[in-house]
Amino acid sequence: MVHREESFVDFGAPYDLSRTLSVLQRGRGDPAVQVDPGDYTRTAGGTPGAGAWLCRRVYGPGSEGSGTELGQLTYRFDQLDASVVRVRALATSEQAAGAAVRSAPTLLGADDDWGPLQQLLKARDDRTSTLLARLRHRFPGLRLPATGALFDQLVTATLEQKVTHGQARHTWRNLLRQHGERPPTAAGLAPPQGMRLPLSGAQLKRVPSWQWHRMWVQPPLARTVLQVTQRAGSIHRLAWATGLSTSSVGELAERLTAVPGVGPWTTAEALQRSHGAADLPAVGDFHLAHFVGEALTGRRTDDDGMLELLEPFRPHRQRVVRLLGLSGFRHQRFGPRVAPEDHRQR
Repeated sequence: MVHREESFVDFGAPYDLSRTLSVLQRGRGDPAVQVDPGDYTRTAGGTPGAGAWLCRRVYGPGSEGSGTELGQLTYRFDQLDASVVRVRALATSEQAAGAAVRSAPTLLGADDDWGPLQQLLKARDDRTSTLLARLRHRFPGLRLPATGALFDQLVTATLEQKVTHGQARHTWRNLLRQHGERPPTAAGLAPPQGMRLPLSGAQLKRVPSWQWHRMWVQPPLARTVLQVTQRAGSIHRLAWATGLSTSSVGELAERLTAVPGVGPWTTAEALQRSHGAADLPAVGDFHLAHFVGEALTGRRTDDDGMLELLEPFRPHRQRVVRLLGLSGFRHQRFGPRVAPEDHRQR
């Protein structure tokens, strides 16, 4: 039986659904998330007409404090005007459906307050702050989403370690297509064909090693995924229990790096999406460091240089990175494009 719930989220100000949720979609063929851009040109007046499908599992606190799956879920988000989003949820349990609509505002970024950053930029009034203030004025509806789905985000970020975007997208797409379940559906509210639920920890454990190999996942990454799945219950519990404050998210990031194979880059990429980590830029991505350096100074830099440039904007460093990502700036790329190395026949 499918349970259906509906609610409306009014941001009271322009909201940009497509740009806010786009960071959750892993490529055009992502089986779990599909964002419809709507009218991308109306940045100052929100993005009416934008929408998104999101398929996931809903977890809550178990009887012994471990994360328990409450049900499977299909979200449909539709932006009705500049500030209002309609939320429709289909779930395999009444508890999951209720939890879905209650958590929807947080997922959409309603708890993400950009006011302090805007005040900081105004007070600093230097060249960089003026640039960032102009970008915020251009994209006033951008928020940092917080899905709460930490386990899913850790798995996807792990699969993106030290590979090309193309390889990572290929792996995620084929993993869900081959092993994922179909999401809940109902008359008049059916997600696109091919959408699938992210795998649970138990399902990931059952994926044979030879299939990981065929999906371009090298043994070290497959072992890290297994390490994450072995801690699935604890990760779900931590995700549910951790608030969105900078200090709480920072403490959680430190705990996650204790998982073998999970480092600062992976935790940042995961927590940016699961907990809207506003002050956790991804350290360890030389492309990002180069980009931030060139965007702010005209020169490439490394991780240390990037952190030095972002330090004046603490605790909003990831918000600054997101604004720069929307600036239209394209950093110089030197040397050949990295080509995926195919180990599947070895």
